[in-house]
Amino acid sequence: MEAFSNIVSAVDAFVWGPVMLVLLVGTGIFLTIRIGFASWRNLPYALRSVLSKEARTTQRGSGDISPFAALMTALAATIGTGNIVGVATALVSGGPGALVWMEISAIFGLTSKFSECMLAIKYRVTNEHGEMLGGPMTTMKRGLKNKTLGAVLAMLFAIFAVVASFGIGNMTQANSISTALNNTFHIPEWIVGVILVILVLVILLGGISRLSKVSSVIVPAMAVFYLIFGIIVILGNITQVPAAIVLMFQCAFSPTAIAGGAAGTITSSIMSSMRYGVARGVFSNEAGMGSAAITAAAATTDDPVRQGYINMTGTFFDTIVICTVTGLAVCSSGVLGTTDASGALIEGSALTIAAFRTVLGEFGAWMVTIGIALFAFSTILGWEYHGEKALEYIVKKRSICIAYRVIFSVIAFFGATMSLDLVWNLSDIANALMAIPNLICMLALSGVIAKEVKRFQPTIDAENAARKAKKH
Repeated sequence: MEAFSNIVSAVDAFVWGPVMLVLLVGTGIFLTIRIGFASWRNLPYALRSVLSKEARTTQRGSGDISPFAALMTALAATIGTGNIVGVATALVSGGPGALVWMEISAIFGLTSKFSECMLAIKYRVTNEHGEMLGGPMTTMKRGLKNKTLGAVLAMLFAIFAVVASFGIGNMTQANSISTALNNTFHIPEWIVGVILVILVLVILLGGISRLSKVSSVIVPAMAVFYLIFGIIVILGNITQVPAAIVLMFQCAFSPTAIAGGAAGTITSSIMSSMRYGVARGVFSNEAGMGSAAITAAAATTDDPVRQGYINMTGTFFDTIVICTVTGLAVCSSGVLGTTDASGALIEGSALTIAAFRTVLGEFGAWMVTIGIALFAFSTILGWEYHGEKALEYIVKKRSICIAYRVIFSVIAFFGATMSLDLVWNLSDIANALMAIPNLICMLALSGVIAKEVKRFQPTIDAENAARKAKKH
């Protein structure tokens, strides 16, 4: 088992090497420039659209669920352990500078998320049951001029998405839930695994409508709940925040490895900060991976660009808001780089719990544990939808998709009882394999993306003008 774990670690290090980081962030930078920074300029419009009453209705256009429900289901899959455990893991492996690289990748990831979601709606199809089927696989098949290349890339993406649904979307999350509940409440991991299987199965058998209803309640509630307590922790350690921010930027851009200060025994270089920051950032917000585009395709909308902007806010909420709060809470609390009783570095959920404990005591440990359980549980639900739609593209048989729901639920038990490192590394590899065909597709269709953005801009300008006139 150790030999297999070492091989997986080596493969993980290779696929998340410089080439992958350049491809991910580079695609975001290229697309941001190509559309004239419209994703940045229209972020206020996108945020207003998400929070509007209209986003919660299905009156405008066609689709399966409301624009808000589509975003919440996509966010259910992205706001997960990456926001709590992933950030802590990145800070230990890549130093405080990893948080800066998370933010940089997210700023350009806004455009990647917008592009993949917009294209998914533009090229979506209706299946024989009258449900929407879309995502990078239909975009590749229907959008790329070279139909053979499109079909090959679509099939590869769909296969990787199904594999990733079991890794990033299920086992990693179940592992984090069982570890957190065991550490804080001493609940045996196998019991957590059994409860997860039952809960997931009950919700999944209700289909996308039940899934979106659960997500629309759990996601906003858990995000607000976690943010409030995270901000309290930061305010409790406010005197350390300026030094922590300075250290983050020093570590992010230092050509030589540096250590000390608020990072304790952590040593980091620009390369390790970049690698772990971007990798964990993508793990958290999934911009460029194409997964959120599968859920976006179910949204009721009259224009693909409109929903693209709504789904783009997922990256903003996930990384620029929630991951920042976790990172600042950890870096300002003085727990980064500390060791436990056995002399091992405190990492993962234990690190975030230690940070919350500095201000909130044992109550802080409970808050993080409940946060992890809710975040990770919603991710399992959201990712099942991604995996099922990818599988539907491959096999087109409803009976197999129903069987997938059952198998997916059972897999949560194994995730809850496996070792953390192996699960994280396998998830990272699946992430990378999904991202490659999706990024190639977005680069090939960058002209289409730019054209659609330009076409819709007058609509945004008119809506903004009408809103201002209404105020006056």
